[in-house]
Amino acid sequence: MTAQPTINSIRDATLVPLHVLIIGGGIGGLTLAQGLRKSGVSVAVYERDRTPTDRLQGYRVHINPAGSSALHECLPPALFDAFARTCGKPSAGIRFVTERMRVLFAIDRFDPDVNADAVALHRSASRMTLRQVLLSGLDDVVHFGKTFVRYEELPTGRVVAHFADGSSAEGDVLVAADGGGSRVRRQFLPHAERIDTGNVAIAGKVFFDGGNRERIAPELCKGMTLVSGPGGYSLFVAQQEVDGVAFDGFGGNDESAAASAHFDNTRSYLMWAFGSRREKLGFAGRDTEQMSGEELRRLALATMAGRGWDQRLRDLVHLADTATINTLTIRTALPVAAWPTRRVTLLGDAIHAMTPYRGIGANVALKDAVRLCHALKAANAGQRPLAEALHAYEAEMIDYGFRAVQTSREAMERAMPESRLRLAVSRAFLRTINRVPPLKRRMFRAMGAD
Repeated sequence: MTAQPTINSIRDATLVPLHVLIIGGGIGGLTLAQGLRKSGVSVAVYERDRTPTDRLQGYRVHINPAGSSALHECLPPALFDAFARTCGKPSAGIRFVTERMRVLFAIDRFDPDVNADAVALHRSASRMTLRQVLLSGLDDVVHFGKTFVRYEELPTGRVVAHFADGSSAEGDVLVAADGGGSRVRRQFLPHAERIDTGNVAIAGKVFFDGGNRERIAPELCKGMTLVSGPGGYSLFVAQQEVDGVAFDGFGGNDESAAASAHFDNTRSYLMWAFGSRREKLGFAGRDTEQMSGEELRRLALATMAGRGWDQRLRDLVHLADTATINTLTIRTALPVAAWPTRRVTLLGDAIHAMTPYRGIGANVALKDAVRLCHALKAANAGQRPLAEALHAYEAEMIDYGFRAVQTSREAMERAMPESRLRLAVSRAFLRTINRVPPLKRRMFRAMGAD
């Protein structure tokens, strides 16, 4: 990222107030919309889904202190309060263990910092509830059923977005917030690639009711657990503890819960994700989306048993509700050089999609959203030329965004080393850190930071 964006391709004679078009209603796009609305900037969001519940994601998402601060700044106070109150209980600790459950590194209890910021905290959020919060108050802003096709830059300097239904929308800035497969990015930066890493995870949920909590090894219910096994296999385990009670209309279930237990938003659960190379999991040449939860469970169990994984880890797979078991294809963006600043810009996975192995993708998107909000707010108020404001946002975003992409990919490679030597070195490193409290605390502080 040595090149810097140029700004000579965007007119400085922008009339204010601005009108901002956001393509995509995910976490980053909706947070930006909330921030712009709060700042008095005209905004419209265009989402291809027909309804708010068309494409729900049933898993938890880790919100780190930076992400929490971004939400606090962009959301109205009542909505941030609803977000904070509906988050799950914070994790009690984190453990790195071998496939035989031998501890390499463990922090069994996070001691609260008495001087900690009440906003900038680590939080465990339901993706479904967070979406409810982010959509609140935006009925006149978010337009559903709008599949983006292309954009057009007018001689006046404005941008027109065209949609599959034949409609269009005109604005001063177009923001790509349409995820890893971004159609806006394909037109704007056709050379910017997102690739398949070749790794896949089988993931599922074990609900804690029905006696399941007592069937799970207690040490797996104390916090997050990360396992790296020989041959390039990994397991991630985390819990979402909720009280099952909605707050001020947020949380709880909607009609999606009746269709699948995966979307039950009221029951506490433990989630797990077992990952490796596609061929190692028996997926070569197979369409994993057509495989049932039971087929995926059998594959995971057979692989773990054949490689000597501890029964306590296999029990998680055995206890999972089959309706919640699916596959996750692990993709990542490739670094792209800076581009000339124009009326089209990007945030989140639309430009810097990353692997989930550091759990920071959503937080980097939130960081983008609040920084782009600052830039557009300043331009709208006439405090800074639009070209200069967008240029500064992109220069920073390219730097920290692709650094996060790189560290996430490195974390994936460390989690599933195929080399016995690399695995041995990684385990020796973790054991050493575990014996030195100052290093242990420093390593913990770095976890989940973007």
